Amino acid sequence: MKTTFAVGLALLATLSAARAESWTTYRIPETGTSVDIPTSLFTETAGKPDGLGQQFRTSDGRADFTVQAVSNSQGLSPAEFLARKNPPSGIVYKRIARNFFVVSSIRRDKIWYDRCNFSRGYVHCVLINYPAAEKRQWDRVVTRVSHSLSPN
Repeated sequence: MKTTFAVGLALLATLSAARAESWTTYRIPETGTSVDIPTSLFTETAGKPDGLGQQFRTSDGRADFTVQAVSNSQGLSPAEFLARKNPPSGIVYKRIARNFFVVSSIRRDKIWYDRCNFSRGYVHCVLINYPAAEKRQWDRVVTRVSHSLSPN
């Protein structure tokens, strides 16, 4: 009985881990970057990324979120920019379009998701890392974040 209860609590914690109940829009005024962030999940700031922006993490450190904008003064295309980032081999999902790219894969039992939108002079990115075992619970969060990323 105790084991069943403990397993039930663990499952409940996992299911609620990616439940985003409150959101806010994070903006980088210098570049116009904006993105919706689930503040009920990413409750702690975790430093600054390269370029402009902010890093966040969950209170238990299981997942992290970065929003950043970096200069694209060379006018690189999404494919050129991604190639220069030297992404790891074994990418599971990759989509490159005229004004954005998305790549995702699994590393050390975590899914990493990277989307970058391109506008004149800047690349606007979100990077999310979360437990691979919780993929289904994170799908809605990642989709909303990805669709909300905007360069203006």
